[in-house]
Amino acid sequence: MTTFNPVAAVEDAPQRGDAETRPVEPSEPAIQLEDLEKTYRTARGELTLFRGLNLTVQPGEMVAILGQSGAGKSTLLHMLGALDRPTAGRVRCAGTDVGALSAREAASFRNRAIGYVWQFHYLLPEFTAEENVAMPLIARGVALAEAGRQASRWLKEVGLEDRGAHRPGELSGGEQQRVALARALVTGPRLLLADEPTGDLDEATAQLVFELIERLHRTHGLTSILVTHNMDLARACTRALRLEAGRLVEVQSGKGNG
Repeated sequence: MTTFNPVAAVEDAPQRGDAETRPVEPSEPAIQLEDLEKTYRTARGELTLFRGLNLTVQPGEMVAILGQSGAGKSTLLHMLGALDRPTAGRVRCAGTDVGALSAREAASFRNRAIGYVWQFHYLLPEFTAEENVAMPLIARGVALAEAGRQASRWLKEVGLEDRGAHRPGELSGGEQQRVALARALVTGPRLLLADEPTGDLDEATAQLVFELIERLHRTHGLTSILVTHNMDLARACTRALRLEAGRLVEVQSGKGNG
């Protein structure tokens, strides 16, 4: 199967001449998947995760994706975030045909248009919380002082303004995930992709982190896709979809506060 560097979104540095994303028109979907197929070659033959998969997500929606382990939920997020390519079909996100991007253009797209949060925070242990949050901006070429100011502002947004000088090992699990969320959003992305962002947390902390994601989604006008096993959290989203047998089946429609 395709592998990827989990901190790629932090280290991606857009280069001069890279394709720029364009603003999404109000009537244009934020995400459009058309006849998507993903097949892997394994020692036992071909493994098809999905075929003929279609999905439309409008700007401002908060969509939960449920499904059993191995159903392809993370792979789907990787393709939305230009971390993996479909075998066939089209992936269009934030006004960009993601499948048509070169490796360099995909890196630029991730840095500018996508905020990605994983189940495990992937913070760099030798750097402070503020430095971790600032890294995507530094990769973009923002001056250190300005990157630090923006990182500090985002730590305040997630309620950690007094923890910026602490290293990840000095933070709780919930605090580390809040730092990861600030890092994902510091570049001002249009799309937030979250892969089990509360899966490594206790129930009470998971609820607090989800409420923070929900608030930031609303106040910053994001379009958000959350992979989760937690049906209670999924019910709070605009829509909940289940990925099963290679298809997305609607579990909940038109509810939540997206």
